[in-house]
Amino acid sequence: MCLHAPIMAAMIKIDRRAMIAASGASLLFPRSALAQPRGDRFSWDMVIAQARRLSRQPYRETPHHPGARNVNYDALYQARFRDDRTIWGNLPGDTGVQLFPLSASAEQPVEIALVENGRATPLRYDPTIFDAPADNAVRQLGPDAGYAGFRVMTAARDGDWLSFLGASYFRSPGATKQFGLSARAIAINTSIQGKEEFPRFTHFWLERMGPSSLTIYALLDGASVTGAYRFISERTPQGVRQDVDAALFPRRAIAELGLMPMTSMFWYDQASRAARTDWRPEIHDSDLLAVGSADGTTHARPLINPSAPRVDGFTERNPRGFGLMQRDRDFDHYQDDGVFYERRPSLWASPRKPFGAGQVRLYEFPTTSEYVDNVCAYWTPAASVRPGSRIDASYRLDWSSATGPANSGALLANVWTGQANEAGVDRLILDFSGVAQDAKPDIWVDVADGALVRKGGYPVLHRPGLFRVALDIRRNSGKPADIRVQLRNGNRPFSEYVHYPLGA
Repeated sequence: MCLHAPIMAAMIKIDRRAMIAASGASLLFPRSALAQPRGDRFSWDMVIAQARRLSRQPYRETPHHPGARNVNYDALYQARFRDDRTIWGNLPGDTGVQLFPLSASAEQPVEIALVENGRATPLRYDPTIFDAPADNAVRQLGPDAGYAGFRVMTAARDGDWLSFLGASYFRSPGATKQFGLSARAIAINTSIQGKEEFPRFTHFWLERMGPSSLTIYALLDGASVTGAYRFISERTPQGVRQDVDAALFPRRAIAELGLMPMTSMFWYDQASRAARTDWRPEIHDSDLLAVGSADGTTHARPLINPSAPRVDGFTERNPRGFGLMQRDRDFDHYQDDGVFYERRPSLWASPRKPFGAGQVRLYEFPTTSEYVDNVCAYWTPAASVRPGSRIDASYRLDWSSATGPANSGALLANVWTGQANEAGVDRLILDFSGVAQDAKPDIWVDVADGALVRKGGYPVLHRPGLFRVALDIRRNSGKPADIRVQLRNGNRPFSEYVHYPLGA
């Protein structure tokens, strides 16, 4: 299903071991690496026009390179990009670009061109930019193999701050220099069993905009849709910011269109630790979905590893945004000194133009390991998607260590579950941070598919600002119960609106 496409597991493993070293040089890239003719006219409008024309033609999948399947993880790890060949590598700043070779998890080449002064020069495949042993499978790909994707390096060459590899996936480590969740250009039928599609970027155009920013133009092609994308991407001290524009052209009706999609992994946290066998206390790239409604309400939905695939929808009109957060930033809660889950970035998506009516949709399915991305969040417009139409989207992506949208009030800090002192009754504990020590909030609770047996709340001793809510819930015949909780002062809420699927 959606998040566990093979390329994603490969990307996670590649980056965790810092697989590929450095990369090659730009317009100062060796002339042998530039395809002919060079200097074709280029503009954003041309990419849109190309996507529109493509949508009127039958879909043709990019052929898989026959030798790519032989490039396994070890071969990919050994084939290191030569640092002296980094594109824009001699220019100051964080815009050095390195290229990924084809592999068993990325068998279809993409076309990459460099843009300068309104003209695009395609990159020709050059096998000499990869430093690999003589018997390495990357060396056997041939002189015209093509590249699988690219990544953008920091000035210090101590890592990449943005990468595009596989289908329409891309990701950033934000300011924490630790990769975690991924974004996608588009999601098609993600929650519809057996119907999901993975359109892919087939062409990229890269334009350097300054010492810490570049614009990435991309052409998307898939069985149901084509599209033109523009990512104005900047590395800042707070993280990575991308202003995205998209023009989509459906080839056929789409049952579930997902815009601004993001995918992540949630295996377990402290609320579900008992059922796991790994020694680490928690394992997840993200722990919460946050949704900002137009009226200022912030919804907080802790992530779970459900026993069966599950879809939750938050119906909205012109929301402020949504995101998958890694809220827990305490190393002691993970104890992983190899991949550092507490440093995983959060990702917040906010429309730059009103999106109208629709749903923020959360899709989760079961996983038994940390190598499967089992969570997907995206915006689904209420309007039907018809062939021959055009869908425009403009939004911002912020990759950072933020815990949620601004002005959310008291934030959900911890969740625990367990057995109450009464047979057949579950206990749900929710901790809220940012509550004044002398506050006496009203605890508003709603239970669907169950009954509230008792509730209580109190400030946690020696933990300034932390307020604990304890709920005893009797579920209907052991079925999951959907719990909604908010701290209020009369009718005035001063916390996030928490949604929790107890027992799912």
